[in-house]
Amino acid sequence: MSTQEALATDNQADRWEAVRDLPPSAKLVAKVLDYNDTLTQSELAEETLLPPRTVRYALSRLEDAGVVESRFSFSDARKRLYSLTV
Repeated sequence: MSTQEALATDNQADRWEAVRDLPPSAKLVAKVLDYNDTLTQSELAEETLLPPRTVRYALSRLEDAGVVESRFSFSDARKRLYSLTV
């Protein structure tokens, strides 16, 4: 393994450090957000097959850990868009 590959692997490990001790549902939501740029709560529930209440809890834990940010949707102000920040 080259030095650059080793650094890339270390950066990936450091990147997920804040998520490591969170519940499995939060890890799943974080991974889905990693694959998709921005999703609403209902889209996350659909993608993860988790109940909406579990997704809400996972998102609150991820926001507390500082790895997810939310903003209002321009197309529908009742909805929030979530994206991963790590």
